[in-house]
Amino acid sequence: MGEDSDLNLVAKEPVFRHLDDPDVPWQQVKAIRRSDGTTASVWEKWLSFSPDPQYLSLYARYDPGMIVRRHGHHSPHVLFVIEGEITCGARACRAGTHIELPLGAAFGPFVAGPQGAVLFEVMMGDPRSWGDDPEAFQRALDDHGAEILPDPPLEFPAWLSDLRSQWQAPGTEPDPR
Repeated sequence: MGEDSDLNLVAKEPVFRHLDDPDVPWQQVKAIRRSDGTTASVWEKWLSFSPDPQYLSLYARYDPGMIVRRHGHHSPHVLFVIEGEITCGARACRAGTHIELPLGAAFGPFVAGPQGAVLFEVMMGDPRSWGDDPEAFQRALDDHGAEILPDPPLEFPAWLSDLRSQWQAPGTEPDPR
């Protein structure tokens, strides 16, 4: 046999999910208020969230004009733009764009285009994020006349704590929920 003969693959089976599965709901994960008073959000369907080994694969929808802070993750991260367009920093990323974020790197701020965007993302390890350059995020918000809203409540797996409130924009308070 080959090098894989030492792996214990007994009782391992593929797991199938579909976007319409009732156990894969849309979750609002971030929100802003636009200059016209309407809101824009990031919505995610967590397709697979594993504790061992840790990874998260998700399907995401960015509402038109949604802005997300510059950030990195506690693991390698890949993102693929399926529909629409986002701007990552100064780079336009239209449908078909693949972004690889190595462990320790940051990207963004992200700004969704006028049609919004649909993404597929995978974090290969601890999926939680860390932020840097809050001033760049605030500039992006100011450039679009937007303000960050408190983090919506999320149901994280019991084995993972929510760290989102540690990365609020300057002048905002963490969500007390």
